[in-house]
Amino acid sequence: MAVPELSKTSAIQQWPLQGEWTYDNYARLPDNGMRYEVIQGDLYMSTAPRPSHQRAVVKLSTMLQLFVEQHQLGEVYVSPIDVILPDLASPVQPDILFVATWKLNIVKDVFVEGVPNLIIEVLSPGNPLHDRRTKFQLYAQAGVVEYWIVDPAACTIEVYSLRGQAYVPLGKFGREEKAQSELLAGFSVAVSQICTAS
Repeated sequence: MAVPELSKTSAIQQWPLQGEWTYDNYARLPDNGMRYEVIQGDLYMSTAPRPSHQRAVVKLSTMLQLFVEQHQLGEVYVSPIDVILPDLASPVQPDILFVATWKLNIVKDVFVEGVPNLIIEVLSPGNPLHDRRTKFQLYAQAGVVEYWIVDPAACTIEVYSLRGQAYVPLGKFGREEKAQSELLAGFSVAVSQICTAS
């Protein structure tokens, strides 16, 4: 992917080739409304999410936060937040992530450095393959125990659980169903609540 252009008033900077990006390079990128991620040395860019995407993120993160607080299970975070997956991503920015109490040492002052227990990605119309392929493989390789893919437009939630080094589907839940977590026993979401259209 193309490296972002700096403003004309900025000094010319040398940006690394794909495959050579680091967190230090990422930290020098301009704050221009783009969303940046560095996965296995490659820079990925996307535009700001649409309102339907953010609506689903807010609804899901609120439900998850209430459940996690009620049961004192850990902490929930939403993007933008830098998550460093050692040797794999520096950083990636999941839409929603959960870190269990016993793992909260991975939450640092500036970023999360380590593997969250649960990650939820909400699909954007412009680039669904990034979440379905690139991040799917990344999160499995990193050891994220449970991964949800949410499609507000299609009104579906897919739940995957890590078995060994690969994800197995726990279910694809539609409008009239509830998506259920295996990792967080008792946590479920009525899919209709996250749909773009009622």
